[in-house]
Amino acid sequence: MARSKANAKPATQAPPIVSSAHLVSPHSAEMSEFEFGLIVAGNAFHRWVVHCMSAAGLKDLTALDVLVLHHVSHRARDKRLADIAFIMNVEDTHLVNYSLKKLQSLGMVESSKNGKEVTYAPTETGKGYVTRYREIRETCLIDALKADDALNHDIGQLARLLRVLSGIYDQAARSAASL
Repeated sequence: MARSKANAKPATQAPPIVSSAHLVSPHSAEMSEFEFGLIVAGNAFHRWVVHCMSAAGLKDLTALDVLVLHHVSHRARDKRLADIAFIMNVEDTHLVNYSLKKLQSLGMVESSKNGKEVTYAPTETGKGYVTRYREIRETCLIDALKADDALNHDIGQLARLLRVLSGIYDQAARSAASL
């Protein structure tokens, strides 16, 4: 059966760039390429947030620490530990709790108790580092991106695809856990 030109793959197509050739599926080699890209991009993103926050003056934080500080600062509303972990899709709340305690000890985050609930908010010092991070991000990342409307549209589409795929990975994880 002949392939249509739209579905035909060039005879000289390079093999997929993957980290684990033994996982490449004949049904979707592209998924293995995506996973390798995700690994590389994830590590680059984590390295970026650590270096950006270090340039802002707050050193010796892990990527999770930086991301927790950003989320605690998000929309100027106090956050509960469970909500932070849920939104960030971190299954082990102990990891988020450790970051919160570390940020509290550095004076970046403060906790308050409302009845039985403990909530977290950035301190003025924490807000200052987040503001400085944003300035450095604009200079080093956003200005270098030089995004036009078309690229910004593509980035938005990619963000939506990543959210869809994260749901598929979560469902696949639940399926695997039930085996």
